[in-house]
Amino acid sequence: MNAPFPAPMTSADLAPLHLLIAAPRGFCAGVDRAIEIVERAIQRYGAPVYVRHEIVHNKFVVDSLKAKGAVFVEEIDEVPDGVPVIFSAHGVPKAVPAEATARGLDWLDATCPLVSKVHRQAERQIEAGRHILFIGHAGHPEVIGTFGQVPEGTMTLIETVADVAALSIGPDVQLSYLSQTTLSVDDTAAIIEAITRRFPGVVAPKAEDICYATSNRQAAVKEIAPQCDMVLVIGAPNSSNSLRLVEVAERCGKPAHMIQRATDIDPAWLDGVATLGITAGASAPEALVEEVLARLRELREVSAEEIVTARERMIFKLPRQLAD
Repeated sequence: MNAPFPAPMTSADLAPLHLLIAAPRGFCAGVDRAIEIVERAIQRYGAPVYVRHEIVHNKFVVDSLKAKGAVFVEEIDEVPDGVPVIFSAHGVPKAVPAEATARGLDWLDATCPLVSKVHRQAERQIEAGRHILFIGHAGHPEVIGTFGQVPEGTMTLIETVADVAALSIGPDVQLSYLSQTTLSVDDTAAIIEAITRRFPGVVAPKAEDICYATSNRQAAVKEIAPQCDMVLVIGAPNSSNSLRLVEVAERCGKPAHMIQRATDIDPAWLDGVATLGITAGASAPEALVEEVLARLRELREVSAEEIVTARERMIFKLPRQLAD
């Protein structure tokens, strides 16, 4: 007589899963501001409101804004006459608002104020007669926007320490350096060390360019990752700050996965995992964190602990057109 089939395993049959949830995580002040700008513009002007490029790098956020009446385009020439246009949080070259103004379009700038600060620093360094070494990732919207603040040829992109060694710059050229706001803190420190060692007279920015939110989220991952068997980073593959969080966890010697939604979780990842780290990039809303936690509770019995490494109280003002 055949033995009965064993009952399928349920979440209660598996070993409990302990979650270490990083804080700070998720939205930063610049992302909050950018999203609010789009939402308020839709309320004030009515739909549709056009947005040049993704307002932030997160599909969930972009799709939510589309549902409210935002239309996302790649270039200004895709924007019809007579409708408002918003520039993304990553910043744009000077030529973009100039083109919008020339067409008579109403435009709103959702550039993160910390990115705008880098733009103003770049202008001041060029006015002082210095060539800028800009630490960043080629093709990233923030890099494109910053290069577009200054005359062509006055800034050189540095992506690695090797790029510093390969520079061919005459001894009489005055130099300064700036950086993208969403870089790896450790990688950038190594590049800056290489720059200052090779060019002792280089002028540093008055304050670190990597933004507080990027630094804080990386520090939080450094705190939890050594205690975890694996780390999940909620974010988008085109989000620089989210990708850096994956790298930070891996450098702590722990496997890490980037996920956009809870459905991206492969249950096999959890095999042998007793403690799981959770964080979210600066453009990922808390709703996605809650969604991931709900999915994990379906897969395993879960206990959770939030690890707080910093408190963030930064708030950025809205553009004057919307600040009422």
